[in-house]
Amino acid sequence: MPAKKIQDEQEVIRWFEEGWTYAEMTEEYLRKYNIEMKPSAWGNFRYRKGLDRRIARDDELIPWAVKKEHRSLYPLMMLRLEGRKRAGLPNDEDKAKRLESWRQMLEEENAVVHYDPDTEDGFFYVPREDGDDDIIRRPEKVTTQRRNADKRAED
Repeated sequence: MPAKKIQDEQEVIRWFEEGWTYAEMTEEYLRKYNIEMKPSAWGNFRYRKGLDRRIARDDELIPWAVKKEHRSLYPLMMLRLEGRKRAGLPNDEDKAKRLESWRQMLEEENAVVHYDPDTEDGFFYVPREDGDDDIIRRPEKVTTQRRNADKRAED
């Protein structure tokens, strides 16, 4: 059995609670213990210990396998912020204001977000239809390939 890399679990738990990034944890472990850690090690530790995620992957809001060239587009960024809000995670003041303004635009335009991976633009705002029960146009088939890590275990 390989040696355990985590030297002090309570210390790492405290870092999670204080909001340290994986990069900060990795740097501190190298400085303090001369142990190189990969970011995935921190994520695995968080999952094993049942600690809350710092990101929110909302498969209901982003049910698509989003192409790489579309991943930095504004509608997707706003859906991620909405996912954080719904998960009870904080958004900084600027992002919260942008999200509120974006949600207001959707309401005023009576629109929802639609994703078409086979187009250059990827994301579109389309008129809300009777079946639209949220801020997105739900696809007939969910295509996301990176499901919420905490929900994968439930399947």
